[in-house]
Amino acid sequence: MAFDTLSVPQLTEDLLEQGYIADRGLATSVLLALKLGKPLLLEGEVGVGKTELAKTLATMLGRDLIRLQCYEGIDVHHALYEWDYARQMLHIRALGQSGAGDAEADLFGSRFLLERPLLRAVRAGDRSVLLIDEVDRADDEFEAFLLELLGDFQVTIPELGTVSAEARPVVILTSNRTRELHDALKRRCLYTWIGFPPAEREVAIVRTRLPEVGAALAAQVVAAVNRLREMDLEKPPGVAETIDWTQSLDALGVDALTDEAALDTLGSVVKDRDDLEFATKSIQDVVA
Repeated sequence: MAFDTLSVPQLTEDLLEQGYIADRGLATSVLLALKLGKPLLLEGEVGVGKTELAKTLATMLGRDLIRLQCYEGIDVHHALYEWDYARQMLHIRALGQSGAGDAEADLFGSRFLLERPLLRAVRAGDRSVLLIDEVDRADDEFEAFLLELLGDFQVTIPELGTVSAEARPVVILTSNRTRELHDALKRRCLYTWIGFPPAEREVAIVRTRLPEVGAALAAQVVAAVNRLREMDLEKPPGVAETIDWTQSLDALGVDALTDEAALDTLGSVVKDRDDLEFATKSIQDVVA
């Protein structure tokens, strides 16, 4: 897909055809990321569609989605590449038994290289969408490595040399703000905050994802979820939980949200023990 002639309304429509509803601000940020070839950093509450946007873009563009899920303690080797030590040992033993050649001659060749997401993305280039998910869970050292990678989009493997991307992939980074990211990484990216959508748009999102659900039930669930968000919950429900709750009610054949139906399915939307107890006691305020 050529991005030069792509407009915000056209991109919004293209995303909608894939089932993703984006407001003008988000669509504009995505368009700029595509046109300028810059990474897009999405911050926001859990479950508001940050990861889903990357998946939708990969489908829309006909590219492979390459996902790096960040976590506490992730290091460069887990994200970039590792050597298959088990196969290397078997190779050494086989050569030793046969007495043929130097056991280390091909020990660090491509066939023993295990590609991790970042190396795969560098090699795939513009045939891929790279999702660096929950980057806020990684530590400062890994964040510094990402800063360098996103600048040059090349990596050096000492045994094989430098691998450079022929063309940059589309890069989406997400953060739930469990910690503040460094300004240097933010400067490398375009930035967008994704908050909870207005009720009307959330109803539209639910009905786009669950077209079999009636408008009245979708509106009732969205209204109830917004009341939950106004409560002092440890983990306010996101749009993903709104969809889960609506889907659960529909699976039970419920066409109207009552106190009883809400209590039966509350675990679909509230996923913390203390929050669940509080919401259960306040169910009449939730289903108003």
